[in-house]
Amino acid sequence: MAKILKKKTIADKITWYELDAPRIARKRKPGQFVIVRPCEGGERIPLTIADADPEKGSITLVVQEVGKTTAYMGRELEEGGDMLDVVGPLGTATHIPDTPGRILAIAGGLGIAPLYPILKGFKEKGHEVTVILGARSKDLFIMRDMTATLVDKLLICTDDGSEGYHGLVTEVEKQLLESGEKFDEIIAIGPAIMMKFCVETARPFGVPITVSLNTIMIDGTGMCGGCRVQYGGGDKFVCVDGPEFDGYQVNFDRMMQRQAAYVGQEKKAYHDYLCRLEAKAQQIEATEREEAVS
Repeated sequence: MAKILKKKTIADKITWYELDAPRIARKRKPGQFVIVRPCEGGERIPLTIADADPEKGSITLVVQEVGKTTAYMGRELEEGGDMLDVVGPLGTATHIPDTPGRILAIAGGLGIAPLYPILKGFKEKGHEVTVILGARSKDLFIMRDMTATLVDKLLICTDDGSEGYHGLVTEVEKQLLESGEKFDEIIAIGPAIMMKFCVETARPFGVPITVSLNTIMIDGTGMCGGCRVQYGGGDKFVCVDGPEFDGYQVNFDRMMQRQAAYVGQEKKAYHDYLCRLEAKAQQIEATEREEAVS
């Protein structure tokens, strides 16, 4: 059980949580994650450790409402309350070379949350980092000012053209590579389809590219096999072998097929939860009106 030290909304349906988890805060490294279960009967979901404060004993999670569990967290968990289960740190930490180099980091949407601690790690070792930060609209950028303090160059792009380059992160990536910019490594984190095309954009240039995968995951220890991905000539498990992999070896099409396996059930669970919340709110409102009349 972990106390929620701070909870705040940082964008539409995106919530920032600071949890009291001293042992995780002391041991966690960039690229690692936790699995949380918010309440009895709730599902277990993997969430990247976006930041940590070992002295305070806290970890930071950034969560977007996309289904029943994340909706419950955003709407019913309160600051000062508890997250029932928090397990971690899990996964393999990011490999950050001791010899400084030039890094191109690409984050789409909420991908900046898992990228942020990685950027801190590269900055601490003196690497030169360029970041491409993309979102559908300027109102959906998160952790932007925090990111700007860690990088040498920050490039902004939006799908709707509301700020920065009007287009996709892959278009900016291609422009940089075609202009002759040399990078020792590219790191791409975001939706699976975005990472797939970041890899394909980098392929002709031969720049090593690392991706961080967010697959279906249950136990987080390699036992259930739910997070399996086709990788090179075999299979890998994201929870123990990753979450970071050589992007050229990942079968993204197969991974996205597996991610979509339970979309119908997930949508129904989310819809049913929201309906129950609405019915509960209507019942409370009716009771309050009756009490006011009496």
